[in-house]
Amino acid sequence: MTPYTAVALQLTAQSVEQAADPRAQIMAQIAGLEGKIRSARIFIEQYGGSPVKLAVLPEYLFTSYPGRISIPDFAKRAGFAAEGPEYQALGGIAERMGLFIAGNAYETDKAFPDFYFQTSFIVAPTGKVILRYRRLLSMFAPSPHDVIDRYVDAYGPDALFPVAETEIGRLAAIASEEILYPEIARCLAFKGAELFCHSSSEIGSPLATAKDIAKRARAFENAAYVVSANTAGIAGSALPLMSADGNSQIVAPSGKLLAQSGSGETFTAFAEIDIGHLREQRRQPAMVNSLARQRPGLFAPAYQAAAATFQAGNLMLGPDGKPQVPEREQFLKMQREVIEKLAKAGVI
Repeated sequence: MTPYTAVALQLTAQSVEQAADPRAQIMAQIAGLEGKIRSARIFIEQYGGSPVKLAVLPEYLFTSYPGRISIPDFAKRAGFAAEGPEYQALGGIAERMGLFIAGNAYETDKAFPDFYFQTSFIVAPTGKVILRYRRLLSMFAPSPHDVIDRYVDAYGPDALFPVAETEIGRLAAIASEEILYPEIARCLAFKGAELFCHSSSEIGSPLATAKDIAKRARAFENAAYVVSANTAGIAGSALPLMSADGNSQIVAPSGKLLAQSGSGETFTAFAEIDIGHLREQRRQPAMVNSLARQRPGLFAPAYQAAAATFQAGNLMLGPDGKPQVPEREQFLKMQREVIEKLAKAGVI
């Protein structure tokens, strides 16, 4: 496979919290994306030579986070429908530019009325969404795990950890804070993922943050690339503008940093991706081939034994099996209950 360039675009998220017309603002934000990607690609290809075939966007670039808006209200205000105009517009950009676009949005679902799921997506050069990963671990939002039986009935178990087979490699997505949880990346690697598209909105720092450390660890542990795009601040929010800014990066399968951005809107986190070489390395017996040395069966019993102590699934399904929209306070209540169980079990 011929090497190509991936870029983590560090762009400013636009909050819809105070927008008079949220949908118009979202569509305008998407429309402005094409010129930024095109100009970045021209520079990168002139600078480095290899074609840009993947652009990763930051977390919730088009809406920012929900804040204290209720779940149904935010779903109506900012949720993307699976076949809606937002994805059609993003597909048009991908098709006209002939590249893959990975990003993150809040998404509605007909099977779960009044819910939204935070969704990492990949749009192919055909203009079609080829991967849709719904965030599984979220502090203040519903996840597929909260309605797991209904979710698997609707979409099948493979929808929980999707991997897309493409001409630029096997692509997967990890949402924001989930980079801190090694199990998510590992499950995707077990399904063949070679590159993790990581859309994030996080504190950037000259000091190594927890997420910076985790990105390098996930790359090495799974012999995979990590392309991580951070926001360049969040506009239209009560937060100081640059509270989530900087450190977009690309990490090699060795865990080494290939490129990293400073602060502000920039395309400077770009690097060459060599999937052919990665595949050779994965087939080479070596101490550093950590993926091939894994022994999942050794750990499975410990995970199974711990399952009852930690967060249970289906907590947002009612007695009749129908989804029930929670108040935001319920998420803290659920976490407190887990902490109590961990203390009772002597874990903490």
